[in-house]
Amino acid sequence: MGIRDLFKTKQKSEDVKKSTPYYRIGGEEKVRALSNTFYDIMETDPMAKELLAIHPQPLDRIRHVFFLYLSLWLGGPDDFQQQFGHPRLRARHLPFTVTPVLKDQWMYCMRKAMFQTVDDMALAQQLLQALDQLAEHMINSK
Repeated sequence: MGIRDLFKTKQKSEDVKKSTPYYRIGGEEKVRALSNTFYDIMETDPMAKELLAIHPQPLDRIRHVFFLYLSLWLGGPDDFQQQFGHPRLRARHLPFTVTPVLKDQWMYCMRKAMFQTVDDMALAQQLLQALDQLAEHMINSK
């Protein structure tokens, strides 16, 4: 089940497309801002220092890949899948030790980024709940 399933409607396909979180947030510009703000926080906030330490430097490539994934996850263009195949997030994260502490740091950065970039607070809360479940699934170590 993806985020798109939370926002299904019985409207025409174009209307359905425009009702996804991707478009409700503000499309490419806002999703890119969300992605970049997330990484800006990770790079500058001491609360995320362990999370930053496991990311390859410089962050330029991972910022772009995350933007593509976030766009797909939010119901926008599927450029991520076209370039990298199915997301398989758990499998992609298995080479890394993901602890509950790192998950909390990830959510800390995402929560701050979401509240800085998304105007619709009800939507932001829904997305954060879904992202928290997704992040919980990435934990592979105590």
